[in-house]
Amino acid sequence: MEDLVPPIRQVSPVPQRAVIVLPSTGAFDGRAHRIAAGLAARGHDVTVVARPGPGLDADALDPSGYRIKRAGRGAPAGLRTPLRQIRQLQAIVSQRAAAVAATHGTAAGTADLIHAMGLMGLPVGIALREHLGGRLVYDARDLYVDAGNLARLPAPLRGAAGAVERRWARSADRVVTVNDALADLLRDRLGCERPVVVLNASPVRAHEGPRPRRFHERLQLADETPVVLYQGGFSPGRGIPELIAAISEVPGAHLVLLGYGRLDDDLRARAARPDVAGRVSVLPAVPPGELLEWVASADVVAIPIQGDTLNHRLATPNKLFEALAAGVPVVASDLPGMASIVRELEAGTLVDPTRPAAIAAGIRALLDPPPDARAATRARIRAATAGRYDWPAQFDRLLAEYTRLTGRPW
Repeated sequence: MEDLVPPIRQVSPVPQRAVIVLPSTGAFDGRAHRIAAGLAARGHDVTVVARPGPGLDADALDPSGYRIKRAGRGAPAGLRTPLRQIRQLQAIVSQRAAAVAATHGTAAGTADLIHAMGLMGLPVGIALREHLGGRLVYDARDLYVDAGNLARLPAPLRGAAGAVERRWARSADRVVTVNDALADLLRDRLGCERPVVVLNASPVRAHEGPRPRRFHERLQLADETPVVLYQGGFSPGRGIPELIAAISEVPGAHLVLLGYGRLDDDLRARAARPDVAGRVSVLPAVPPGELLEWVASADVVAIPIQGDTLNHRLATPNKLFEALAAGVPVVASDLPGMASIVRELEAGTLVDPTRPAAIAAGIRALLDPPPDARAATRARIRAATAGRYDWPAQFDRLLAEYTRLTGRPW
């Protein structure tokens, strides 16, 4: 596969229809946006099928050139118990009819390829293939049976959830995942060909002029105030409470939580506590197309994912690659998934994410050098990322697989 990657984007594509199915609203899904925008730029007809959400249009055209249709039911509320998590696996099937009907009208009754994102998107993708035809790709972005509430189920229920995923995955024409460790595990668990690895990489941000100052402008911070950024989902296990506790031990720094999720109210309450009051800001997530400018505005990106599940321990999340693409050093959990990349690129410090004091020490170590040295570090990280972990090479790999599946160049 590797020897196919370099020339694939140089081949003239044959316009085809792609449908990308998401388990979310799609408002902040960086991986889906990169794929959809890249396909649209190459002249393909791209429709993203997502869930509805408050204030989001049911039918919209993204500025990057793809259509997004939100159909079916919104994400169920109150998924805090394992039983409800299992029931969602069943409830998703009832969402399929609306998604099929909505997409059928825009895709003129055909699809060349359906890319189903995540376990909750897979049954919708299966239903769409029955109506629209085409080849089906399952993007297993996580180890779902070892993530979140499913990871805390009794063994028999986890086994049942795994059987559901295995049955659905075997109906796909190809499985894709996000790193080599997951590819090896999924090959055995799903009984499939080893999944194609397409990293959650981002396009490396071009360095033109002074770095942006989005947070200083938005929050009216003093010029000399360093910004520590957490961006992404406000979910349990991400280490955000530990990060808030840590910032009290980093004099002069301001912590920004840029994201969305069910912990939003809790995090705002924590940010108002006397020991960190005025030093923590909670901001809403920004669209994927704008995100790198915000990330590049930070001095440090914090990724204190907790090692509470196998999925977290092996994670290589979008936020890591977004920081690398922007050239921002990271304070990251010393866990198998992320640690090897951070060490390879000398891109930051690795810490025990359960200890706020360790997180604080890691942040201080990155903020201590003088401005010129920190600027040189940013340039070095960006250059190293461009040679190893940027998005174009990953997109080439995906295009090569699409081409193999449909028999026509993408």
